[in-house]
Amino acid sequence: MEKTIRPFGTTPSGQDVRLHLLANDAGMLVGVTDLGASLVLCQVPDGRGSFPDVTLGYAGSAGYLSDEWWLGAIIGRCANRIAGARFEVGGMSCRLAANDGPHNLHSGPHRWSTRLWHVIDETDSSVTFELVSRAGDQGFPGQVRARVTYRLTEANELSLRFEADPSQPTLANLTTHTYWNLNGHASGSVLDHRLRLAANTYTPLQDHLPTGEVAPVAGTPLDFRDLRRVADALGDPPCDLDGNVCLDNRGKLAEAARLEGERSGISMVLSTDACGLQVYVPAALDVVWAKGGARYGSRAGIALEPQFYPDAIHHKKFAQPVFTPERPFRRRITYAFGTV
Repeated sequence: MEKTIRPFGTTPSGQDVRLHLLANDAGMLVGVTDLGASLVLCQVPDGRGSFPDVTLGYAGSAGYLSDEWWLGAIIGRCANRIAGARFEVGGMSCRLAANDGPHNLHSGPHRWSTRLWHVIDETDSSVTFELVSRAGDQGFPGQVRARVTYRLTEANELSLRFEADPSQPTLANLTTHTYWNLNGHASGSVLDHRLRLAANTYTPLQDHLPTGEVAPVAGTPLDFRDLRRVADALGDPPCDLDGNVCLDNRGKLAEAARLEGERSGISMVLSTDACGLQVYVPAALDVVWAKGGARYGSRAGIALEPQFYPDAIHHKKFAQPVFTPERPFRRRITYAFGTV
């Protein structure tokens, strides 16, 4: 089906923001905005004649410009935490903004999700956005030319392809911070969703940072080796779920997670070639003015973020998110939707 474009507001400088809509013959509809290259909506057939929108988002650009939760956002240059908001790469000492206590989270202020990306290629089934991050942007060395391509297939599969070409050695760890609720974005908690993770190990934390250890998930809240309710892993009362699991995909595109909506019957299989997957169900989530006039409360969505392990640059045993002109950053993520 033909791609359509709709107005989606303006930037603070008065530039027009647009929403790009991709549709297929099965009735699936995906909306992506050039503000942050963010995923705004994802309507999926439930097999019973309905098409719930299964991703959390805002109705226009104003919501994304003031967003504190990275709803649907592309994270760059480096997702997750960097201890002490500093690191060394290519013989350079780099200092970032400390926006999470003494640490840097998701690269700090002036986020990529609040910048206008440029469309450099589009078809009826895909759109490619580009952002040029100058040398020194947010404290990172070198210029990076980043691109994100969204593609919708007739098999109800949404794929994301990430590319980042640096001018010199730098960190690159791009991902999507999309929150999913397979019962519908305004349907309440995801605690009764069923989740399975293709991970036997995880990276334990101390004060929100990895210790450098890789440990079995057995007996932890991240033990989703078998399909189980999210609530069953969190205890009573539920604890927060926020941690990184280690994927054994050897850098190849492979299934990382399966999520099922208990009321809608919609299933989603996430595949990626990233080595880690951050699983995040925020208890403190509180969004007052979401799309459709909805309000998102505690645990209204689950974010599944393929990425390098948190703070990998300070743990040399972890795969390193360091890229060069000769070794550019590439990542793939796919979401295959179906019914249980």
